[in-house]
Amino acid sequence: MNSAPDIVYYTLFPWDMPYSSVSLSLTAELAKTSRVFYVNHPYTFKDVVTRMGEPLTKKRTVAMLTGKTIYEEIPGHPSVTGVQPPAVLPINWLSGGPTFNSLYEWNRKRVLGSIRELLSKHRLRNFIYLNCYNPYYAGILPKGYGQLINIYQCIDDMEEETYTARHGARLEREVIKDADLVLTTSRGLLKKCQAINPESHPLFNAANTAVFEEAQNRTFERPKELKGLEGKLIGFTGNMDPHRIDYQLLLEVARRHPDKHLVLVGPLNSDEPQKIGLDKLPNVHFTGGKHISELPAYLQHFDVVLIPFRLNKLTASIYPLKINEYLAAGKPVVSTRFSEDIQDFEKVIYLASDRDSFLAAIDRAIAEDNESLIAQRQEEARKNTWEERARQFWKLVEGKIAVKN
Repeated sequence: MNSAPDIVYYTLFPWDMPYSSVSLSLTAELAKTSRVFYVNHPYTFKDVVTRMGEPLTKKRTVAMLTGKTIYEEIPGHPSVTGVQPPAVLPINWLSGGPTFNSLYEWNRKRVLGSIRELLSKHRLRNFIYLNCYNPYYAGILPKGYGQLINIYQCIDDMEEETYTARHGARLEREVIKDADLVLTTSRGLLKKCQAINPESHPLFNAANTAVFEEAQNRTFERPKELKGLEGKLIGFTGNMDPHRIDYQLLLEVARRHPDKHLVLVGPLNSDEPQKIGLDKLPNVHFTGGKHISELPAYLQHFDVVLIPFRLNKLTASIYPLKINEYLAAGKPVVSTRFSEDIQDFEKVIYLASDRDSFLAAIDRAIAEDNESLIAQRQEEARKNTWEERARQFWKLVEGKIAVKN
């Protein structure tokens, strides 16, 4: 667009979370032509108390508890304003009914009031309201707020997530139905959303390829967790969600490859590794969460990388962020056949249909790696950049606004 409208981006994924997200990655591109106001999902009062030890939570506490909206600079994103609404009541544990509905409405007014303040403070008119996977409280903006268009971005199957399944799945269906435009990150989600709203279109995940290509173009110091590890390194980067990650498969990877080290980079959100003894194996290493800018240093030293996803209804609708990040880094990828979308990459990755073939593919991927394959992987990743997704986004938005006008 010649003069791109401002964007209010309401998302379930805070800008300060310890791993990359669809919303922050897309924000970085949209902010090149628009002012973007990145609105975090509100803390609950319980969150404020339980997370008091976190520096950013401590800094935000008084304002959130007293009903104030916080405006923050987001490091590395000078054209983006972070917005933290005031804290809300913790109600997700309640069943539906009069009590839930009454408390939900109180929370909704609190969040919408925060957004109204944002619009007034920054004189926002004729802006785009973009919502990433957050149907709670402000799924779409009501008439009279000044938005040109309400857009909903569906990135996972809410019915299959423990937290969101309780109330989020129902709320999301309402948001999808009422949105002017729905964007989906996978074919499975596209089919689901089109059944509710025909104005649903694909906007698949991508990667900041320039960042991840540094794994081939720069020489990084070996990260501290990798120092002293001898032999080949099998790596994984990302959020270790128990609904996605097949920990039994990782246990077999470590056991069947005792001459190699399995390095898992990312926040651990499950106690399953402890229950099955994965964390006790001498060749398994958990590094904890790392900023996206730190990942190329780890990837540079990995000999092969994994997408060890379970096969279930949730993963069947996933186009993982990490596939293009891995490919941009030039790394051989071994993955389960968890979704229709991952099979599009079959020419440049190793797809395994069962546990034995997955384990065997690791050795094959390491043995076959060469400069030609590295170049092919990176070329594939360059088709899927956030810059390209931003172009697709504006094309869809321009078309929809033209029809509305």
